[in-house]
Amino acid sequence: MLYIGVDLGTSAVKLLLMDENGSIHKIVSREYPLYFPHPGWSEQKPEDWFAQSMEGIRELTAECDKSQVRGISFGGQMHGLVVLDEADHVLRPAILWNDGRTEEETDYLNQVIGKETLSKYTANIAFAGFTAPKILWMKNHEPELYEKIAKIMLPKDYLAYKLSGTFCTEYSDASGMLLLDVQNKCWSKEMLDICGIREEQLPGLYESYEVVGNLKPEIAEKLELGTDVKVIAGAGDNAAAAVGTGTVGDGQCNISLGTSGTIFISSKTFGVDEYNALHSFAHADGNYHLMGCMLSAASCNKWWMDEILKTKEYAKEQEDIVKLGENQVFYLPYLMGERSPHNDPSARAAFIGMSMDTTREEMTQAVLEGVAFGLRDSLEVARNLGIQIERTKICGGGAKSPLWKKIIANVMNLKVDVIESEEGPGYGAAILAAVGCGEFENVESAVDKLVHVVETVEPDTELVEKYEKCYRKFKKYYPALKGLF
Repeated sequence: MLYIGVDLGTSAVKLLLMDENGSIHKIVSREYPLYFPHPGWSEQKPEDWFAQSMEGIRELTAECDKSQVRGISFGGQMHGLVVLDEADHVLRPAILWNDGRTEEETDYLNQVIGKETLSKYTANIAFAGFTAPKILWMKNHEPELYEKIAKIMLPKDYLAYKLSGTFCTEYSDASGMLLLDVQNKCWSKEMLDICGIREEQLPGLYESYEVVGNLKPEIAEKLELGTDVKVIAGAGDNAAAAVGTGTVGDGQCNISLGTSGTIFISSKTFGVDEYNALHSFAHADGNYHLMGCMLSAASCNKWWMDEILKTKEYAKEQEDIVKLGENQVFYLPYLMGERSPHNDPSARAAFIGMSMDTTREEMTQAVLEGVAFGLRDSLEVARNLGIQIERTKICGGGAKSPLWKKIIANVMNLKVDVIESEEGPGYGAAILAAVGCGEFENVESAVDKLVHVVETVEPDTELVEKYEKCYRKFKKYYPALKGLF
């Protein structure tokens, strides 16, 4: 049997075809535009997601036995606001997770409604990228469009709706809307009132591995697939990536080095960080997780390589970096502001410590280390909660760099496990599809069979000590510069 995993990312949709043994038969990627209509804004057209996903599925299944395709599921960029009218027309471009326009609305929620109240209602506080502040922004700045909203959904759920006709979401992705009572897994009536919306405008709630419907006949015909192909709810990209790396159950950790960076800790029990520096979300395995999210991770290296060094030779630029733990140059990785643990949309990136002797390699090294230090900030919050983490899985584009993995292992003093499949969210989505179709009893049993560690990067005691000194220095820079951003 074959299962399709759809990873709806910020720059492209990546689709993979997996069989019941976890083998990946084919991977297809389709890009679409990203729009920045004003400084700090970030938008995409949902129609582009759907068009490219349809083309991608056709290409993905072109050479396989289509009768073997049993199900399709999703891992998707979180927090984006997709709004439809009564006729199911998209009202405006989707406002994405990395959009920073909602500073006033976020301040209103955190300061006027109050962080303690928000945490009581949703287990989280407001961040500029979350969905609820975007709804309030539409209410304040686009009232005519706001009044026409019939359906509010998240990016991957738009795909599920177009494919199946079911207006749905699931708990992991819905957790990032600031509309869900995460502990009780239901919409928060209080938050709906605050945003001025009704429950019928919100999708039905499912577990990530539950079937939401089958392919609509007209969609099945276009894809040349059967109408018995099941559509499974899927998960937010980080929860899907966690499934794809086997980070399920209790006390497991995954670091994702994608456009954004996350540290994801799975838990069988619900818990909230006292200061809400970490997100407390539902997990795709039916349980919960804590997550720290930095808005710019691999995108920092991409910016440095593409825009500043004007090169695509990422690996070559890292070849001569050998003096780990000794760099005098520091980099603050806040190109798009920062979420965990600072919650500061005004924060900006900076290089500190350059001299006449500073080399190109040291600047590149500083970027890689700055991202690792930023992830360490979130790990420290988890450690202060008494959570003991000794090892982590790793995924995302940045995880393809051996040097970056080594830096992370030593900055965080963790054993870093590399998974056989590097396709985190897409692979996790395919696993969820397999579970939903009954191939496995549950998510944990699926990953036990399908996810395999092929390499472990061990921290080096001497390097750990060097990086500990560097991290203590790094921690002082953000507070010192905060007032200048």
